[in-house]
Amino acid sequence: MDYKTLTTKDFHFIKTIESRWRDMDAIRHINNATYLNYFETTRVEYLSTLGFDLIRWESDSSVILASMKIDYLKQSTYPSIYEIGCRIIRLGTKSFDILSVIFDSESGSPIVAGIFTLVTFDYKTQQTIPINDAIKNSYSPLDSHN
Repeated sequence: MDYKTLTTKDFHFIKTIESRWRDMDAIRHINNATYLNYFETTRVEYLSTLGFDLIRWESDSSVILASMKIDYLKQSTYPSIYEIGCRIIRLGTKSFDILSVIFDSESGSPIVAGIFTLVTFDYKTQQTIPINDAIKNSYSPLDSHN
């Protein structure tokens, strides 16, 4: 997948995050693990728009992160402002993939891309559950750039 061709227009959900001085490492670029925090913050907000309240521990309809694949495309430093997009690109019966890309807001270029596999989960019964209609309705495979 060529993430470098993506733009913020390929995403229906965008969150803006500003880097902080402490986000840099000894090499003076944003630390690779920091991007995972940016992704997580954005993903939690995106999922709330789909009806998931991840703050409620006793929820009977939630999600759990099963896997993630991260591709680092460019370096970035402080200060930077990022626009982070989320898009559901794969559906299963009990899981789905979110593509998330961090874009430099000044240049518009992608910095980091990740695919996150989430499983719909009932924390009360500790069982997987079928995906809901909000997830199904938000499905937008990459071949449909809209």
